[in-house]
Amino acid sequence: MVCVVDANVALRLVFGQEHSERADRLFRHLAEVSGARFYVPDLFYAEFASALTLYVRHHRYAAAKARQDLADMEAMAPTVVPTLDLIKDAMELSMAHRISGYDAVYVALSKRLGVPLVTADGGLITALTGKPFQILPLAKLEI
Repeated sequence: MVCVVDANVALRLVFGQEHSERADRLFRHLAEVSGARFYVPDLFYAEFASALTLYVRHHRYAAAKARQDLADMEAMAPTVVPTLDLIKDAMELSMAHRISGYDAVYVALSKRLGVPLVTADGGLITALTGKPFQILPLAKLEI
C-alpha cells in the first residue's frame, strides 16, 4: 500500500479515538510490508505537534509522553513533501470544493501522487464524496 496519511489518522495512534485500531493496523502495515510507504506534507508535523500540545495543556497529557509520541512519529519516516510545492494546487482545491486550505494540501498531494488519502476527517470525506479524488475513510480501511 502507498498512500497519503492525514494527521488526524496519526493522532488516533496516540489518543485512542474512534477507529484507532485501524490506524494502528495501517501504521504497522506501512512499517512492516516491503514496498508499503506513506507520504505527508510537511505541515503534517505542525498539525501533529499542535494537537499533542493541546492535549498537554488541556487534558493532563504528560509532556514527556507528547515528546516521545512526536519522536515515534518521526521515526516512522514518512516521505515528506514541502507544502510550498503543493500550495497553488491546494488553494485551487480549497476554493473549488470549499475545504480548508490545510485539508486541501493533503488532497493536492494525494492527487499529485495518484494515491489514496487516508483520513478520519468526516467533513472532508463528505465534501469530496462523489468527486474525482481518492479519499479513503479510515473507518472503511481494511488491511
